[in-house]
This record gives sequence, structure tokens and C-alpha cells, in this order.
Amino acid sequence: MRNRLALAAIALWVLTLAAAAIVFIRGNTVPSPDGRTTVLVQPGEREFVLDEMRSLLVAVRDIEDGIIRDDKAKVAAAARTVGMAAAHDAAPALMAKLPLDFKGLALPLHRGFDELAAAAEHGEPAPALTARLTGQLDRCVACHAAYRLGVSQ
Repeated sequence: MRNRLALAAIALWVLTLAAAAIVFIRGNTVPSPDGRTTVLVQPGEREFVLDEMRSLLVAVRDIEDGIIRDDKAKVAAAARTVGMAAAHDAAPALMAKLPLDFKGLALPLHRGFDELAAAAEHGEPAPALTARLTGQLDRCVACHAAYRLGVSQ
């Protein structure tokens, strides 16, 4: 009897772990008619993600302005606003809904802005900073090409 109960507990634990792994990898998604993947989130979570995207766009504008004006302090400051520190604001429930590939684009994006900030602080020339920014924008384009946000019912 005791062995059966232990085996049942282990089996339940393995099933729970497998389900959690599937959710972590797949997220809360459905196919989209336009060929992308729709990530289903609550309305407040959607607003959080859209606000983060707007912050990224403002930072890109400010970085580009800093590059044009040869103001590396402005470049660094703008890049830091959307670096890894900004990534820690996401709620665990939202992170669980995002598929692994989405997270695989988002986290390097934030890390890349920290790297861009460090490069500006170390005096990297404008063409190199622009190339770094283009690489960051490539991540944005890849994510928008693959995903869209939807509101779960």
C-alpha cells in the first residue's frame, strides 16, 4: 500500500512537472489567421506589454538622437531605460503566458540595450552604435513578424 501511494505521488509529480514545462515552452497561444502566433493575455497584461513596446520605441528615438548629436551620455541613458532592469518588471503570470521563442527574443533585446549603453559609455563610434541599434531593431522586427497579442476570454 505504501509503495503504491509513493508511486502515485511520483507519477502525479512527473505529470505536473511535464504540464508546467509544456506551458513554459508553448505559453498561452493560438494560431493567428495571418500566419503569426497569437499570445493570449488579460487586458491589463496586454496594456503592460504595449506600454513596454512604446518605451522601447521612445528609447530607440532617443538613442538615434544621441547618436546624431554625438551625445554618448544620452545614448547610454536612453538604452539603460530599456535594459535588463526594465525586464524584471514583468509579472510571473504574464511570463508564463509568453512562449519560449518570444522570451528568447525579448530577454536578449533587453540585454542588448545594456550592451549598447556600455558601448556608448566606452566611446564606441557612431557607426558602431548605429549597427548595434540596427541589431536591436532586427529583434523587434522578428518578434512582430512572428507574434501578435490577443485578449483571452
